[in-house]
Amino acid sequence: MHSTISRIRLAGLGLAALLATGSMATAETVQLKADLKGSTAAATGNATVTYDTASKQVTWQITYSGLSGTPTAAHFHGPAQPGANAGVAVPIPNVATSPAQGSATLTDAQAADLLAGRYYINIHTAANPAGEIRGQVTK
Repeated sequence: MHSTISRIRLAGLGLAALLATGSMATAETVQLKADLKGSTAAATGNATVTYDTASKQVTWQITYSGLSGTPTAAHFHGPAQPGANAGVAVPIPNVATSPAQGSATLTDAQAADLLAGRYYINIHTAANPAGEIRGQVTK
């Protein structure tokens, strides 16, 4: 009887260790970046993007300079391969001043596209309503 109880305790401890290790192994913070460029050399920017796989939260900090005017909007666009255009996937609010910072919670599909490099950041201005600078988000 004692050996049966010991085996049950050991099995329970093993299961607890497996669950703790498994949950810790699946949670990850992924660092991404984007170099934003436009049609003129004066307009540039960069973004640091972090995705937390446990909370599904993406955070960003975007810096820019040399734009033709104050940004009117900014977005993560996708899914799209580099150089291709796509619709707005995640709005980026509060982009009127650099650096722009924020966060959003992604769906599983959005997270898959972000981590696969299928999102780009686009900053729009009045002079360039389709986007003045943009950059593909990559690991």
